[in-house]
Amino acid sequence: MSTLRQLPAWTFIVLMGALGGCATYEKCGLEGCPGDAKITAKVQAAFDHHPELGPPNSINVKTLNHVVYLSGEVSEGNMSETAESIKGVTRVVNSIAVSR
Repeated sequence: MSTLRQLPAWTFIVLMGALGGCATYEKCGLEGCPGDAKITAKVQAAFDHHPELGPPNSINVKTLNHVVYLSGEVSEGNMSETAESIKGVTRVVNSIAVSR
């Protein structure tokens, strides 16, 4: 008799449920989900259009699991809104200080 036929039926049900849990569904559109590095590059490029921020390196941008972390110091502006407008960003953690 085959080894597969000796296993109880519930074994296959558990195995199929476990394998089904490995698949994920992400709603990303035609281009697919951008990776964290791509999101970081897009956020930094968007900041380049804001001369009031000062030197290009005045804001640090890091992305982890589609969450953008901003830090640094600017003279004015709300950069969270700019970062949130980038496709693929799920949340923005803003630690930017505004100096007057």
